Amino acid sequence: MDDRPPLGILMLDTRFPRIPGDIGHPDTFPFPVIHQRLEGIGPADAVNAAPDKARIRAALASNARALADRGAIGITTSCGFLSLFQQALAMVSPVPVAASALLLVPIIARTLPGGRRVGVLTASRDNLTAAHFAAIDASRDTPVEGMSPNGAFAATFLADGEELDQEAVARETREAARRLVARHPDVGAVVIECTNLPPYAESVRRDLGMPVYDITDLLRMFYAGLTRPR
Repeated sequence: MDDRPPLGILMLDTRFPRIPGDIGHPDTFPFPVIHQRLEGIGPADAVNAAPDKARIRAALASNARALADRGAIGITTSCGFLSLFQQALAMVSPVPVAASALLLVPIIARTLPGGRRVGVLTASRDNLTAAHFAAIDASRDTPVEGMSPNGAFAATFLADGEELDQEAVARETREAARRLVARHPDVGAVVIECTNLPPYAESVRRDLGMPVYDITDLLRMFYAGLTRPR
């Protein structure tokens, strides 16, 4: 039995499949995690250019407290778009918060050679706004490319479908990453916003030949800091 304290994950209210690598699969992380469902807050609520902030903020706050009561030593969320609520959630959470993989953007940007920028691969190019970046002190003009709004990814993860075509989603992820670097040749590293896409990150890394980061990278670093002996 693993007696290490768990990381808490605030999960959108979804029914789609969760495979290893997805933030909702219990084997994704090399440390214990516990999940808390945000009842009534689904993909359409979070992946939104103008979400109902008061409703989402209230759900995040109450469920963060519930996770802390269950023993979570830190909290994250299952949607990168919730970067919009990083500061608000951190203010009310009893434990530290790392809400979104987008927190990696300003960190990775500082590591790149001159003239290179971080690009973001996201679930929805149209809905990821400058406000999502400003909320976590990332550059508002960060290059962004989204998954196809008409493909297998959208049918499963945006429409909350019950079937997952992994091969098609992998192909669409690589295609979106290629569009990102084609439109923005100065991109030197990629951060994947969507927490359902880490299973395909290594495929993108090989395809582009550049560093690719996702929520699992952020949370390994986050958890290590929370548990390091003092």
